Amino acid sequence: MSGWNRSSRSRLGGRNNATLERTSTTQTVRLGRVQPQAPGHRTIYCNDREANLPVKFVGNSISTTKYNFFTFLPKGLFEQFRRVANLYFLGISILSTTPISPVHPVTNVVPLSLVLFVSLVKEAFEDWKRFQNDMTINNNSVDVLQDQKWESIPWKRLQVGDIVRIKQNGFFPADLLFLATTNPDGVCYIETANLDGETNLKIRKALEKTWDYSTPEKASEFKGEVQCEQPNNSLYTFTGNLIIDKQTLPLTPSHILLRGCSLRNTEYIVGAVVFTGQETKVMMNTMNVPSKRSTLERKLDKLIIGLFITLFCMCLIGAIGSGVFINYKYYYLGLRGSKGENSSYSSFNPDNRFLVVILTMFTLITLYSTIIPISLYVSIEMIKFIQSTQYINNDLRMYHIESNTPALARTSNLNEELGQVEYIFSDKTGTLTRNLMEFFKCSIGGEVYGTGITEIERGIAQRNGIKLNEESKSTNTVHEKGFNFADAKLMRGAWRNEPNPDLCKEFFRCLAICHTVLPEGDESPEKITYQAASPDESALVIAAKNFGFFFYRRSPTTICVRESHVEKIGSVQDVSYEILNVLEFNSTRKRQSVVCRYPDGRLVLYCKGADNVIYERLANGQDDLKKVSREHLELFGSSGLRTLCLAYKDLSPDVYESWNEKFIQAKSSLRDREKKLDEVAELIENDLILVGCTAIEDKLQEGVPTCIETLARAGIKIWVLTGDKMETAINIAYACNLINNEMKQFIISSETDVIREVENRGDQVEIARVIKDEVKKDLKRCLEEAQHYLHTVSGPKLALVIDGKCLMYALDPTLRVMLLNLSLNCNSVVCCRVSPLQKAQVTSMVKKGAQKITLSIGDGANDVSMIQAAHVGVGISGQEGMQAVMASDFAIAQFRFLTDLLLVHGRWSYIRLCKVITYFFYKNLTFTLTQFWFTFYTGYSGQRFYDDWFQSLYNVIFTALPVIIVGLFDKDVSASLSKKYPELYREGIRNVFFKWRVVATWAFFSVYQSLVFFFFVTRSSDRGVNSSGKMFGLMDVSTMAFTCVVVTVNLRLLMTCNSITRWHYISVGGSILAWFIFIFVYCIVDRKKNVYYVIYVLMSTFYFYMALLLVPIVALFGDFVYQGMQRWFFPYDYQIIQEIHRDEPEGRSRDDLLEIGNNLTPAEARSYAVAQLPREISKHTGFAFDSPGYESFFAAQLGVYTPQKAWDVARRASMKKIAKKK
Repeated sequence: MSGWNRSSRSRLGGRNNATLERTSTTQTVRLGRVQPQAPGHRTIYCNDREANLPVKFVGNSISTTKYNFFTFLPKGLFEQFRRVANLYFLGISILSTTPISPVHPVTNVVPLSLVLFVSLVKEAFEDWKRFQNDMTINNNSVDVLQDQKWESIPWKRLQVGDIVRIKQNGFFPADLLFLATTNPDGVCYIETANLDGETNLKIRKALEKTWDYSTPEKASEFKGEVQCEQPNNSLYTFTGNLIIDKQTLPLTPSHILLRGCSLRNTEYIVGAVVFTGQETKVMMNTMNVPSKRSTLERKLDKLIIGLFITLFCMCLIGAIGSGVFINYKYYYLGLRGSKGENSSYSSFNPDNRFLVVILTMFTLITLYSTIIPISLYVSIEMIKFIQSTQYINNDLRMYHIESNTPALARTSNLNEELGQVEYIFSDKTGTLTRNLMEFFKCSIGGEVYGTGITEIERGIAQRNGIKLNEESKSTNTVHEKGFNFADAKLMRGAWRNEPNPDLCKEFFRCLAICHTVLPEGDESPEKITYQAASPDESALVIAAKNFGFFFYRRSPTTICVRESHVEKIGSVQDVSYEILNVLEFNSTRKRQSVVCRYPDGRLVLYCKGADNVIYERLANGQDDLKKVSREHLELFGSSGLRTLCLAYKDLSPDVYESWNEKFIQAKSSLRDREKKLDEVAELIENDLILVGCTAIEDKLQEGVPTCIETLARAGIKIWVLTGDKMETAINIAYACNLINNEMKQFIISSETDVIREVENRGDQVEIARVIKDEVKKDLKRCLEEAQHYLHTVSGPKLALVIDGKCLMYALDPTLRVMLLNLSLNCNSVVCCRVSPLQKAQVTSMVKKGAQKITLSIGDGANDVSMIQAAHVGVGISGQEGMQAVMASDFAIAQFRFLTDLLLVHGRWSYIRLCKVITYFFYKNLTFTLTQFWFTFYTGYSGQRFYDDWFQSLYNVIFTALPVIIVGLFDKDVSASLSKKYPELYREGIRNVFFKWRVVATWAFFSVYQSLVFFFFVTRSSDRGVNSSGKMFGLMDVSTMAFTCVVVTVNLRLLMTCNSITRWHYISVGGSILAWFIFIFVYCIVDRKKNVYYVIYVLMSTFYFYMALLLVPIVALFGDFVYQGMQRWFFPYDYQIIQEIHRDEPEGRSRDDLLEIGNNLTPAEARSYAVAQLPREISKHTGFAFDSPGYESFFAAQLGVYTPQKAWDVARRASMKKIAKKK
């Protein structure tokens, strides 16, 4: 660092240098703390730290941790005490330290401390991992210019204005202004996978004025001034100017290199630091996904409130009883107390009964505090965490082999929510379809080209009973990824013989020039690869190549195209087109334009975009071509193809120069640059000449129709929200089995004669009024029809199709209720031409308006708002980057995996957690009620029945582990049966297993069992004596009762299990054994209390063994009878399936699959392929899911046949060990 210090000292002096050094080394930026410089813009002096020092820009060190050494304990405890249950137990622990408490403070402090300790250790571990990651990033090295040479320093010492050098494959440490590169044309290639998941390379270009600053000697001369926007989280925009040598040069996003991106295919680049640390765009996007709580967790809060009310009532009864009971006739109780003696009884002074009631109330609150399960939240968190990381993430059924992508649970808070989803909102492109685009058909000058038949057309023909005679494809046709076009009329120069060869030429040139694609590899048609921002762009450029217009090279100002057959058949010439302006595509413009200059000086604007946008900008006099092309667009749309219109316009030099001045001025603007650029683009994108349109096929993903049909049988309604035109969306819906001919379809479209007529007049106010009136009329009509069909006995299923323009008015508060009612009565809903905001609005409408559990699934950045608006967000890790995944709660690779995610894991998680919660409720209520009955025999004084340590360890040791095992391993039916009978899922939608009726049933048996425990034990021990002839004391009776409680509640858990593994036996047996070990040790150690040798005295009597045998039997007899009656007369759906398949093996072994051979169904073939994957040999594998490979893995290794029981994997593992010993 000596070079830097010398450089700084020479300019700043010693004192300032010390300040600078401290600033650069110690400043740490915390998440969310952005220090704005000024409301307007910031000024940065490049390569001049002294000038930047007064502004106090933030440093480049980042911290993503939640805590530091000093804040961990207070902040961590604050987070824990935000939970009502923990706060309640804190209050109880404080109360237990006062004289009014009947129990020792250890009774409440120990379980609370254990719960807090486990939670804080978990928080500390997670934060330590974040801290280690931060340290690794902050200490990465980067080359910084110091004393005319490059010096390596850590990222955290970087400051705004520094000049840095980044080498190939290196990551950018901050947001940089791109100055120079080793490439002669001033460009570099970057990969933005860390930002958006896209692996295709992007091009960035330096200002020509700064190209020379690539060496340290030249870079040290650079003294530019950057005036730019304040830090913000918009990844794709940047507004600023570079002032250098008294020139003001506009800066665009193509001049900025964002932190987190990496340099590719470039030796090194030189840049100036613009934003550092937390102010970088990627860090400002590091925001938490909106916090979501599951519906079950919210209902659990209501149950906890119910327990609070129960606790209050129990305490109130005891307190009032105490106030009534106290009387001077019980003089021997010393109710008055005395000053010189123990005055603790003064709280029971009969002269002040109101005070007695109040104090007894607080006493009983501490005594009955165990009714609230303190370990419930920790247990649920542990169960959910293991369900997510071990079951969902490791399920091979949701592993996509082609892309090597497993399922990913990005949060464990919503596992059970997956088991109650009623509405699914799905994107189309990339979610239902593959997003692997292939150029399929086109229309040029009113002529249709392309003879292929799409999957949608085959489906339509099949529905109508028509047999298609598909022509065999020509052997001369070239096919490759992205190009699936078969028509000899356009191939190999045959287009020259068409009626409109000039339009064909413009069509191909538009495909080859109007794009932002980057070529990679050898400049030959066979070896070149294209890096495109979207699969559509890549498919169009590949189509141009196959038509003879081969785009092979690009620079910031030129595009090189090898054109074939232009002059004559067989001729080939390389043409370089100068790119003057690029008007980029965005979701508002829905089009892209390029202004280029031919070698002969001809100026042309090429434009491609959505049909409705292009048609608005066409020149007059093309009515016939527009009409024919419109028919072709509808034809392509009805075949399920994605369409774009192509147009061009010749420009005169004068018109272009005049427009370009306005364009440069808008590009240099610091305020509203995007808006001004759009306004300038409107000035030139008009009077276009229509060339034709393209049709690209996006095939359905594998298994989508079957998945949708299965989910529909499960009672889940699926809505498709897409930006495609109505015809395409409807036909995709047909292909997906979302809509069929037997459904009654309600179509609300803005493409009506009335609306078109008003739109032609151009009055925006009238247009809005008419569309709203038409939408209102359509909604009212459709709703009346829907209600009529619903009242008929055998009415058809209903489907609603609505476009974005109508949806905008239908979402108006005055019409929203009508839209919601109509939508909820429909089995399928398709929304077309919708914006990302409308997707989120529709999702929120159902979520909040209908109070139904919703799931949104998508794969692109335009689906993020919809994903975050739903109860559960699922991201598809597909072709459009990772933004949807990063905003989601769960990530899968294919839409069909929703079947396993919802019907298997979601359903299992829901059922397991319902059992866990109700069982916690039961065991705590049972235990507390035994203490409550004892209160009636103690004059309502608050005398405790159990020893303090019994009460402390009941929840955290003696009954803790078995319930976790149930939450992890219980399974009513196998995964295959869950998917074979999707109707089982409806029980989750109806919330069958967590209704108040279910809670009341558990509460009833809690009361019954507590009465058995208390009265059976106390009555039977009235005349009981130990081996020495002494009567049983309080501790003898309570220890006996507690033993019965521990044994019974653990055995009751086994009765509620659908599947029992050896882990169930170990946990239940271990918990009971833990109680006996504890009491054996405790009775010896605790010499000062009444429990001394209690268990040994009890076990020396016959009474102990009779009570231990009979009391649990009597207590559980009621449950046994109830469960038998319920299963026999009022069975749940899953119990019926259990009975049907009780004697059947659950799956096929590998040998069985091999014997079946070629007779496998597609689903079975996939299961077989999954079974062949290499596995980790684990005893635990298979409890959560039972794929065929796991089911027979251990036994198959030895060639031993074993029945297919999913819950017996561990047993088979032990069989393997026994066989080895032999």
